[in-house]
Amino acid sequence: MKLENLNIIIADDHPLFRNALRQALAGSFTNTRWFEADSAEALQSQLENDEVEFDLVMLDLQMPGSHGYSTLIHLRTHYPDLPVVVISAHEDNITISRAVHYGSAGFIPKLASMETLATALSAVLEGDIWLPADVELQSIDEDATDLMASKLADLTPQQYKVLGMFAEGLLNKQIAYDLGVSEATIKAHATAIFRKLGVRNRTQAVISLQQLEMEKVEL
Repeated sequence: MKLENLNIIIADDHPLFRNALRQALAGSFTNTRWFEADSAEALQSQLENDEVEFDLVMLDLQMPGSHGYSTLIHLRTHYPDLPVVVISAHEDNITISRAVHYGSAGFIPKLASMETLATALSAVLEGDIWLPADVELQSIDEDATDLMASKLADLTPQQYKVLGMFAEGLLNKQIAYDLGVSEATIKAHATAIFRKLGVRNRTQAVISLQQLEMEKVEL
């Protein structure tokens, strides 16, 4: 099947892997424009490009600025019509089950063949959900991780970006400079973030975010 004239983002922090994906998929996805992001912040910048309507995001769950499922949750909340396919080296049933639970339209192991990858992406672009043949999805009961996911979904894109910068240890002055806003604006974002997450300060906010790390759900 030939899929043409698409705009696809590869969000992964390894340039060799991104390049390999583009080259391997070129034959199946003709005239496709490939966009790249090596961090959660870079991905958000791509999505804010009003001149491009994206068709798909291929997402690594552990690139810089992502805390496990946090970027996936953010994407599904603020870009609900944009399919997201997770590509990850973590392929246990719990990881895959949580990814689907949080809205992934597919889950492709990084060790999958390029033929499998093309088949999976084609299925997702046609509106299906693609998963490895041997996966057994597990029900996800509400726990601390799920509760934090629902709270994280309430953050605006700018608040999510600020929270990520908190996690990097940046000061309000540094964040304000990087985002081109005033320190007062960052303080206002911080207040809103703390309220939505149900915490009192930066440290608690970052600890809450870390509940979505992959290590929390591995077998």
